[in-house]
Amino acid sequence: MEPIHPDSCHAIVPQKVRIPEGAILERVRAIIAGTDVVLFMKGLPHAPQCGFSAAAAQILRDLGVPFKGIDVLGDWDLREGVKAHSSWPTLPQLYVKGEFIGGCDIMREMAQSGELATLFRRRGIAVAA
Repeated sequence: MEPIHPDSCHAIVPQKVRIPEGAILERVRAIIAGTDVVLFMKGLPHAPQCGFSAAAAQILRDLGVPFKGIDVLGDWDLREGVKAHSSWPTLPQLYVKGEFIGGCDIMREMAQSGELATLFRRRGIAVAA
């Protein structure tokens, strides 16, 4: 048996699947259009994978607003498509009735000032708080 030369071994590295940009942006638009309140996040509302996503989901739960949490961690194209669609470089990202609202810091500021609850009410979305 011949020894294996280290340079002949190739690490198995997961490859990023590249979906055409137009197709992924259409997918992002379809997700946003399909639900009144969408939170693109790392992880899921019941199992967030970053502190900012956890905080954003908690803000919506505290307001009693039903929302759809979309985990972008397992889908590189979706994650990058969401960022491209909004021209916003970070996650989480909140959309209300198709409009990009912002990320965790903006949600926090709006929640503290009462502006977020007002935004939901003006758009016909019931708020518990």
